[in-house]
Amino acid sequence: MFTERQISAMLGQIARQDVVEIGPEQAAGRAAALAHVAEQYGYAYDRAHRTGHNDMQILVRMYRDPHPGARAREAATIAAHPQAGSGGTVPGMRPGTVKPTPEAEEAVARLKDRIMLDVLAQAADRRQQTFAYGSCAVLALVLLLAGMPIGALVGGAALAAFLWGAFRLGTVRRQRIARRLTDAGFVPVRDETGRQRFVRPGQQLPGHVNPFTA
Repeated sequence: MFTERQISAMLGQIARQDVVEIGPEQAAGRAAALAHVAEQYGYAYDRAHRTGHNDMQILVRMYRDPHPGARAREAATIAAHPQAGSGGTVPGMRPGTVKPTPEAEEAVARLKDRIMLDVLAQAADRRQQTFAYGSCAVLALVLLLAGMPIGALVGGAALAAFLWGAFRLGTVRRQRIARRLTDAGFVPVRDETGRQRFVRPGQQLPGHVNPFTA
């Protein structure tokens, strides 16, 4: 029942808005599945970021794609799934779920990769790293003030080593995702902040109003 309400709410956004927000979702796979459904209604992926308490949830933004192919896809989807969100079939999903059909699994997997790339890049942001490493200095200072110089040294070093390992693991994961997207034909580009993003051939990164205008 929750899935049906969620699909219905998303289709309500699609009917009224050029920008659709999916989530917040706990799982990237579920967010990717919903994003795939939005793509069938003529939308294109913009970006994703973590949000909510302790950044434990994912929010995805989609933009209406004005290209003729997207509009034709939307019309075909509406004709094929007239009861989507009201108990009927949902494009690319198994009945009553947001689990992709075998035919949609590859597309959903690549959307999940794009979502995870954005989320991991957010975690590796320079401000995030500065804050994280600053916490090492705060820990060491607190232990020093408590009269524990050895604890300050060991604790600060241990936390710094842990953070370095976590950031390094994030880098490796981003590299693996980037290879998968490249192998799937996506094109690497840089956004206004310098982050690496991936778009389909012939597409551009979204602009401020219409993401696909020249």
